[in-house]
Amino acid sequence: MKRIIGFSVLGVVLVAGLGLAVFWEKQDKGNDGGNKQGSFQQDANEVMKKAVEVTLSDDGSVNASHLSIPWTINKSNSLFFLSQREGSVIQIDGNLGMVEVQKVKVSEDIVNEGEGGFLGFTLAPDFAKTKKAFAYHTYQKDGKTLNRIISLKLEDNTWKEDKVLLDEIPGGTVSNGGRLKIGPDGMLYATTGDVGVKENAQNLDSLAGKILRMKLNGDIPTDNPFENSYIYSYGHRNPQGLAWDGDGNLYSSEHGESGHDEINLIQAGKNYGWPVVQGDEGAKGMMKPILQSGDKTWAPSGMAFKDGKLFVASLAGKQIFTYDLASKNFQEFFGNAGRLRDVLVDNNELYTITSNRDNRGKPTDKDDQLIHLSLTEKASTN
Repeated sequence: MKRIIGFSVLGVVLVAGLGLAVFWEKQDKGNDGGNKQGSFQQDANEVMKKAVEVTLSDDGSVNASHLSIPWTINKSNSLFFLSQREGSVIQIDGNLGMVEVQKVKVSEDIVNEGEGGFLGFTLAPDFAKTKKAFAYHTYQKDGKTLNRIISLKLEDNTWKEDKVLLDEIPGGTVSNGGRLKIGPDGMLYATTGDVGVKENAQNLDSLAGKILRMKLNGDIPTDNPFENSYIYSYGHRNPQGLAWDGDGNLYSSEHGESGHDEINLIQAGKNYGWPVVQGDEGAKGMMKPILQSGDKTWAPSGMAFKDGKLFVASLAGKQIFTYDLASKNFQEFFGNAGRLRDVLVDNNELYTITSNRDNRGKPTDKDDQLIHLSLTEKASTN
């Protein structure tokens, strides 16, 4: 049996019976972070006027609709935290279906234009105690579009900037990268794109087109491959996903220029070739991907690892595909919801989010969505 929980911006109402409806009235508008208005921001505001509907089932599944260009999925116990590109976080209680919209207050306005905005977002390992998280967002300074990495703390239903860990990462309207993940070594990893300037990727004096590694306080680890540098690997065009296998090996998904999307095994200090080579092209001193799309375009994004397989969400590919690291078997797992931005595996459950309202998809009246799938049986692709 399903229970439907609805969320709107009109007030607070509790409904007995089949479900529970929670209504939230936006307050203190003047104290918001001042997120820059743009085409995506306007669309986000319109979407937020609709009800965010959460559906719970007796089997424990949690689904939600009417989100606004979500970018990441985080989960702490029964609570989901879905960052949205215009600069907010949707909290969903997976047990009760209660929904809260959490504002993000930062010292530099979030610029939600093109492929920029409030992108990577990951909870601190001790989030349950500290209420801290880390975020990657686009901003402008002195007429330049840039990205930065900050820590945040959840206070009074608002994510407030706690510390700037790294700023002035090159930014733009395309290829910003933006994924944040904490590795098994306790370090914070970040993907950065070349922002449309190809030569950035091979330039070790630029933070663009790289995978970065830092301590949770923003310091440079002494065992990073380049002295006094956040750079962990380079030669990337637009890396969008990070995942570690059971042995601690790091993998990244990356957008090619036209096809030739890649899944790479990331090693410290290695050069992954862009723009000198891409796909299966080889060059001395440059790493080849373990998997690439050829002339097809996947636009792979968020990734997760489970039972020897990488689960990869793809935007243009409109599917979650799996790649078995031992057998090299590639298989479509789910593909009937349009553009997919992120994937989270929690025990035998998988969660994904659509990105159909990003001006590149074909949104339905339910988009954008949080979708819950079971890993105990192959999901339907019809």
